[in-house]
Amino acid sequence: MAPVGDALAVSAVALGATMQRATGLGFALVAAPFLVVILGPFSGVTLANLLSAMINLIVLSMTARALRRRVAVQMIAGVILALPLGVWVVRQLPGPVLLVGIGLITAGSVTWVAVGQSMPFLSQQGGAVASGFASGFFNTTAGTGGPPLAVYAASTDWEHRSFVPTVQLVGLVTNVLSLAAKGPPVLSWRLLLACGAAMLAGIGGGQCLQRWLPETAARRWVLALALAGSVIAIGKGLTAW
Repeated sequence: MAPVGDALAVSAVALGATMQRATGLGFALVAAPFLVVILGPFSGVTLANLLSAMINLIVLSMTARALRRRVAVQMIAGVILALPLGVWVVRQLPGPVLLVGIGLITAGSVTWVAVGQSMPFLSQQGGAVASGFASGFFNTTAGTGGPPLAVYAASTDWEHRSFVPTVQLVGLVTNVLSLAAKGPPVLSWRLLLACGAAMLAGIGGGQCLQRWLPETAARRWVLALALAGSVIAIGKGLTAW
């Protein structure tokens, strides 16, 4: 890989890890587009899955005391239920149509919540399962599993302190299942080590950032990252149409 591409990939990993630690979301949204462009669709996405799983595990180990286990279990159940449907839909529908459709739906949902209009049904029994289902389905079909979790958090007024570890556990299960289905990326040890070092540096930066980031600001960042993921999905779909 060219030095410029190498530097861009490592920088994207560091920035994505910083946002993941500070807000609970952001690694795949920030790093994955660069990794896909530089390494290609398969290697880029699988490397993003691998690094995301590692970040999920590290951040979870640092924040596990605030984990909401019941919500995490419900969301994971939704993710597992969604995977077969997501795989089937991917095989049946054209990729660009899926990306644009899912991007529009999630962008609309995030925007609705961002302007102060919650989705009360998510606070009802089964809301966490429904959010996990949407996250698993969107992750399988479009690689954007974060927006449904952000919408759930905003609609239920979820405390950011417990949101971070809970979504790490959900993300860890999702990424492990994705890697199990696709296999690990075949890349040079040099790149993997560089990305690993960048990831650790980013987590350290995010640890410092979250100490002075107010909860209201953290929530705005979560919604902004979720909206960015939706826009990226739409853009990917339109360029591939």
